[in-house]
Amino acid sequence: MKMRALVSRDRAAALVAVIGPFLVSVALVPVRDSVANTNVALVLVLVIVAVAASGSRPAGVLAAVSASLWFDLFLTKPYERFAISNRSDLETTALLLAVGVGVTELAVWGRRQHGLANRDAGYLAGIRDAAEIVASGGSSADLVDDVSRQLIKVLDLRECRFQYGVAGLGHPARLRDDGQVEWQHAEWDVDRLGLPVDVDIELLAESGGRLQGRFLLRASPIAHPSRAQRLVAVTLATQVGASLK
Repeated sequence: MKMRALVSRDRAAALVAVIGPFLVSVALVPVRDSVANTNVALVLVLVIVAVAASGSRPAGVLAAVSASLWFDLFLTKPYERFAISNRSDLETTALLLAVGVGVTELAVWGRRQHGLANRDAGYLAGIRDAAEIVASGGSSADLVDDVSRQLIKVLDLRECRFQYGVAGLGHPARLRDDGQVEWQHAEWDVDRLGLPVDVDIELLAESGGRLQGRFLLRASPIAHPSRAQRLVAVTLATQVGASLK
């Protein structure tokens, strides 16, 4: 669902990236002889910024290219031709493209940072919620259920279940305390390959070195959790282990 939403958003942004600059350029045709082209270019920059705000780099770059082309065709002499006779108009067109691409990169970076901040806040909230269940004397079953839901969200899992007091049965992959994944006696490159799919991934819940149980994780094909996300999962499992001692 998440991937489908992203694809749908990018398609909509790409459509606006092509049509938006075209419509604005056409709308500016009646005033092209009375308004300086630099001012007209600033209006088109606003359109690029609006597209780039979607967070889609391809759409932002497409908007910059589209704005430059329509600016050339409709707003620089000779009109209705992809040719520029005035050097200042040529420079303005080049700057419009360069500024558009630069604005897009800044918008994508800002959106990514905002997303990372929100994600980290969500992880901290999840850890705090688990700690509150323990502090309030909530049942271990409630804590296990809560942590299982959070693990699905943090690691992008298809399934998560908990088993009490067992480890190693079935020779599953293992998410270790250091955030690395071990499978078939070797470290698995999660950053490059994502989590192993169609196998159980064992996440131990321990307390003072004593095994209390384990979470068995089933990853989705698109699961590429960062090491920070994997360490959050380890922290959540540790809280469960502490509550079961």
